[in-house]
Amino acid sequence: TKRKNGSASEIELAGFPHHSIDTYLPKLVRAGQRVAICDQLEDPKMTKTIVKRGVTELVTPGVSFNDQVLEQSKNNFLCALYFGKRTHGISFIDISTGEFLVAQGDQEYLEKLISGFEPTEIIYPKNKAQEFKTLFGDQFYTFRLEDWVFTSDFAEEILNKQFNTKSLKGYGVEGINEGIIAAGAILHYLNENQHHKLGHITALSRIEEEKYVWLDKFTVRNLELVYSTNDYAVTLAQILDQTSTPMGGRLLRRWLVLPLKDRKAVEDRLEIVDYLCSQNQIQFELTQRLREIGDLERLISKVAVGKINPREIAHLKRTLLQIPLLKSLLDTKKHTAISTLNGQLDACAPLIELIEKYIIEEPAIQLGKGRVICNGLNEQLDELRDIAFNGKEHLEKLQNGEAERTGIPSLKISFNNVFGYYIEVRNTHKDKVPQDWIRKQTLVNAERYITEELKEYEVKILGAEEKILSIESSLFQQLVLEMASYVLIIQQNARAIAKLDCLLSFAAVATSNNYCKPQLNDGYVIDIKNGRHPVIEK
Repeated sequence: TKRKNGSASEIELAGFPHHSIDTYLPKLVRAGQRVAICDQLEDPKMTKTIVKRGVTELVTPGVSFNDQVLEQSKNNFLCALYFGKRTHGISFIDISTGEFLVAQGDQEYLEKLISGFEPTEIIYPKNKAQEFKTLFGDQFYTFRLEDWVFTSDFAEEILNKQFNTKSLKGYGVEGINEGIIAAGAILHYLNENQHHKLGHITALSRIEEEKYVWLDKFTVRNLELVYSTNDYAVTLAQILDQTSTPMGGRLLRRWLVLPLKDRKAVEDRLEIVDYLCSQNQIQFELTQRLREIGDLERLISKVAVGKINPREIAHLKRTLLQIPLLKSLLDTKKHTAISTLNGQLDACAPLIELIEKYIIEEPAIQLGKGRVICNGLNEQLDELRDIAFNGKEHLEKLQNGEAERTGIPSLKISFNNVFGYYIEVRNTHKDKVPQDWIRKQTLVNAERYITEELKEYEVKILGAEEKILSIESSLFQQLVLEMASYVLIIQQNARAIAKLDCLLSFAAVATSNNYCKPQLNDGYVIDIKNGRHPVIEK
């Protein structure tokens, strides 16, 4: 950053005010920088010496919760690679959504996975720098970890500790030792980066090679599935993506680069799309409901790590209120696939009740910036609010009384951080100022004064505001802690809504472009009549 300071030349600076962090942090992270955020670790009022400070978070291209760093409809995957003798391990984690995936295979398979998942950062062992460079050159932001991190025992220990289990048998990852090593390395990296609260990372999922058609990066590029090298080109993703939610957008992108091989799974999707195509009214109403839904995955992740603000909690509640409406629209006994999807949605009534008990309808974006906590929740808080808000009314009375007494109609009572409340008088009325006022500051056009009465009220009001903030902070922390027990249910809702959103998008596209439903068989004949190319025709 730079500043002119009134001179002709500019002074270059290496800092910016903390309230501008959302402007500068994304720029630094997108440029591949690792940003350490340092905070005060103790209350300045509680210590007589220098306040302790320390690194509270490390933000890297692959590890961020910041909405300005993340793209809404794209996952932000961190990837870890472990190079074995013949088989290599790979793991992906999106800390903003809680998805944690693992796989292993040969070099070609790793390249296809990286091409499909497009990680923003890759970590690998220091002693394998040459192998990594040969494979990927310098096309990724990377970080190298010590070799001891990439061992079986260490990986098993750190993963079991994360999931609070004795073994990893329940996750279907037996026999993929190299993959588990990569997964352990990722968790270690997050811990090293001061991300210790990872309550939203609740499971490890295996990417099953035999379930998908694996597309290499050349196929993805040449078919123009998600991006194109040609100017003004239309990609398949642009045609098919009419999703309404961020979760749906992310899932659709993954479906495109990981096509299913299992005929039953494909037919389940087709069955739902077919039903939605035939129900125009339901299709329309579902779309309206989905448009009201926020990014459930990322919101509940912020709850788990304690980084959510009051306004985001209110948004989470508004989103949850749409779920009963979605469930009633999907209530059909005729279609098994739709009934299964509907059964995965949970209305979360106790969570909505909990939020309504604590948070007002339209809270301020952060504590101390306006009203957040409901009246009637805490008796002491209600009393202090009365002092604070009625105290300000008293200040208005005081201002009017002093104006009348002195005959200075334009005097006003204001506040600043240097000497609190003061009376400001324009220079034109300076001669009317009473003897008992104490002058505090001289400005170009005015003088500022304080009085005994003003100081007394300041003590009452400021003391109340400080206590209010303290109680509100404590109640807000209590709410966030209680909300953390709903992480799994909300994640399940997010997955079901994402799936519904994608299938609804397919139905909308099929209707508007007049696509027909394919009949699948297990033979080797592809029989297409009057075929159209979705990308070329657009």
